[in-house]
Amino acid sequence: MEFSVKRDVFLGGVQRTLGIVDRRTSMPVLNNVLIRAETERIRIVATDREIGLIADYEAQVVQDGEITLPARKLYEMLREIQGDEVHFKKEETNWVSINCGKVNFRVPGIPAEEFPKIMDDEEIGFIRVDGAMIGDMIRKTYFAMSTDESRVNLNGVYLKAEKEPSGEIVMRMVATDGHRLSIVGANPKVEQVMEFEKGMIIPRKGITEIRRLVEDKDGAVELGARKGMCVLKKDGVILKVSLIDAEFPDYKRVIPKDKGILVELDRAAVLHALRRMSVMASERYNGVRIKLLTDRMVFNSINPDVGEASEEVEIRYSEGDVEVGFNVRYLLEAIEAVDEEKFTLEIRSGLRPAMVKPAQDSGYMCIVMPLKI
Repeated sequence: MEFSVKRDVFLGGVQRTLGIVDRRTSMPVLNNVLIRAETERIRIVATDREIGLIADYEAQVVQDGEITLPARKLYEMLREIQGDEVHFKKEETNWVSINCGKVNFRVPGIPAEEFPKIMDDEEIGFIRVDGAMIGDMIRKTYFAMSTDESRVNLNGVYLKAEKEPSGEIVMRMVATDGHRLSIVGANPKVEQVMEFEKGMIIPRKGITEIRRLVEDKDGAVELGARKGMCVLKKDGVILKVSLIDAEFPDYKRVIPKDKGILVELDRAAVLHALRRMSVMASERYNGVRIKLLTDRMVFNSINPDVGEASEEVEIRYSEGDVEVGFNVRYLLEAIEAVDEEKFTLEIRSGLRPAMVKPAQDSGYMCIVMPLKI
C-alpha cells in the first residue's frame, strides 16, 4: 500500500473523523481510522459502531491496500508537518511510514480486517434537500435536547415529514428536555418522503456530525433512512447514524391551545438585556423575573451569591401588569434561534407555558415553561 496526497486534503479528512472515533472503548481499533488506497483516491472511514463516516479524497496511488491508524495521533502528525504533499507507505509488518519533505514518522497500525464493517446503503431511497435548510433546522432545535441519559427518547432530535391539508410536504424537527420544546418546520421541496413519514429520533452525537457535514451551507444533501439508520451524502462524504430505538413523546399535546398575553419585542434589545441578567446566573440561581408594565418591560435577576441586576426595555403594551419568571438561559436560547428583528412572546398566567415565535411566522416556535421565583 502506497500513495501520495495533498497534506491539507489528508489533514482535513482525518480531522473530520475526530468527533466520531471512540476514545472510551475497550476495542483499540475504534480509536483508529481505516485508510484504503484504490484507483486515484483514498478512502478514510471512521466509526464508533453507532455513527459511521466514509469519505473519498483524490490521491496518487502507487499500490492499493488498507490499514488502520490512531486517528488523533495521525491528525497531530499531519497538523505539525510543513509541506504540500504527504507520502504514505505501509510496510509488511503493519507499520506505516509517513513522509513530507525532511520529516519522517513511523507508526504501528492495526490490520484492516479488525475494523468493524459499516452497513451498506444500497436499498435506501434518498431525497435531495438543501443542506442549508437542514443546518438551519438543527440550529433552531439542538439546544433543547435533553442531557439526562435516563431519558433516552429525549437525547436527540425528532425528525418527521407530514403532508399538510394544502398537499404541501413539511419536514419538522423537534427537541425537548421537558422544560422547553423547540419546533421548526420547512418545505424540503420533494414529492415523496416515505421513510420520514414514520418519524425518527437522531441522537445528539449524530446531530453534531450532521451539523458539521452541512455547516458550509452550500449545495444539496442526499438524505435517506432505513432499518434504524439515517444516511446523508454530500460531496463524496457518506455519514451513517444509528437512530434511537424509542418513542418520542406526543409534542403536539404540549402546544398551548388557548391565547395568552402577546407582546411584540425587538430581538436585539431583549437579547442584550437577558445577557446582562445572565451575568448574575449560577448553577443554583438561574432565574430572571420579567414584568410587563404599561409601555415597558422590566427585567430583574437576584442571586444571593453574586448580586442583583435590573433593566427596563421600552415596548408597546397596555393590557395590565403581568409578572413571570424564567430560566434565563432557556429564554436566551429560544430567542437566539429567531432570525428576524422582531419576535413575539406569549405569556400565560400561573406556571403555564410561554411561547417564543418570529413576528412573521417562519415555521419556528419554542415553548418555555416558567419558573416559580
